[in-house]
Amino acid sequence: MTPKEKADRADSKKRIMELFRDHVSSGKAEFFKKYGMDFVMGRREGPFLWDMDGRKRLFNLHCNGGVFNLGHRSSELIKLLKESLEEVDIGNHHLISRERAELAFLVSQLMPGNLDYTIFGVGGGEAVDLAFKIARAYTGKPKIISVRGGYHGHTGLAMAAGDEKYRSPFGPTASGFIQVPFGDSDALFAAAGKDTAAVILETVPATLGIVIPPAGYLESVRKFCTGNNIILIMDEVQTGLGRTGRLWGFEHFGIIPDIVVLGKGMSGGIYPISATVIGKPLESVFHADPFIHISTFGGSEIGCRVARRVLQISSAPDFLAHVNSLSLKFEAGVTMLMKKHPEYLKGFRQLGLMMGLKLADEISGPVLTKAAYDNDLLMLYANNDPSVCQFLPPLVMEEEQVDWVIDRLDKALYAAESMRSFLMQGVK
Repeated sequence: MTPKEKADRADSKKRIMELFRDHVSSGKAEFFKKYGMDFVMGRREGPFLWDMDGRKRLFNLHCNGGVFNLGHRSSELIKLLKESLEEVDIGNHHLISRERAELAFLVSQLMPGNLDYTIFGVGGGEAVDLAFKIARAYTGKPKIISVRGGYHGHTGLAMAAGDEKYRSPFGPTASGFIQVPFGDSDALFAAAGKDTAAVILETVPATLGIVIPPAGYLESVRKFCTGNNIILIMDEVQTGLGRTGRLWGFEHFGIIPDIVVLGKGMSGGIYPISATVIGKPLESVFHADPFIHISTFGGSEIGCRVARRVLQISSAPDFLAHVNSLSLKFEAGVTMLMKKHPEYLKGFRQLGLMMGLKLADEISGPVLTKAAYDNDLLMLYANNDPSVCQFLPPLVMEEEQVDWVIDRLDKALYAAESMRSFLMQGVK
């Protein structure tokens, strides 16, 4: 690249950052400027993202919560998308669709029990909203129980099931929602009553800090819900599609939910789509009026073709075996790092490649996020527990890349320790 080309790219990047500041989000622009993270997404491929000026490359250890399970810009999915554009478009949600029918059939084949029906949406929040609507309509009861520190989206009902900090700035929220601690079945049972329609749980709550369910917890909740006519909704937006080493995260715990919510990874990082998968009896909610719920762009025919291939890839035994092999290598690598950094890296939370780094305190997560960025790793601390950094690599990364990531993380931990020590001295 010539000096002029470099200068032109720098000028272009500066302009984009100014446009973003002035017309998208001044707060985000100032945040990234403050912490020296002036990264503008440019080229992207596989596990990597490049700055638009070409000067920095990041290995994606967050994957946008699972959107990029199959890496960035999968050549196979892009080819399929281009071919699909020769035949279909978004489609009309009023009409019967071959693409939606075939994708829903595949979902039913891959789900246990009688989870036979799927209603498609665009994002996870929309899919959660619908799950609550169905639970309330089917049971005739209003109350929804969720978990403190969990996260189910920013839309209306989904937001109401989240923590107050996501709700309170926007005024009154929907009634009928109550939160309990994750992993405490007694608290959940005490909160439930005859007016409880549903319990919603993330199989592994990511925003809470990749908390692995205690032994027997999900099984006891499932039994309780069955005995009390309560719909059990499992939010698999992040844990689904092979992230945990099984196709669905709840498979590790021997339960079958009444409703499963899917999103993020279904898109293949190419075309947004989400799904609310429901047990056959719940489909009766739509018998009187099958048009009572609609989503104009939900289950777009282009997106259905991509999602169908994503499901085929993610459910293949070789694919899941690769995820489990990677998880073993990461377990060994992080265990080694815990010995090298015992005062900073306190624990490792893992279910397959659903991983979290438990750190010394709440300042340590933001500090490691910055240090990781400086060492070419994109990873984020858990918003509802900043003492944990989420560690979510692409499921298709090469095994040889694990050592490279661990080496970079080692350097980032040394830098984070120094940065934290400096900040703590300032506090004193």
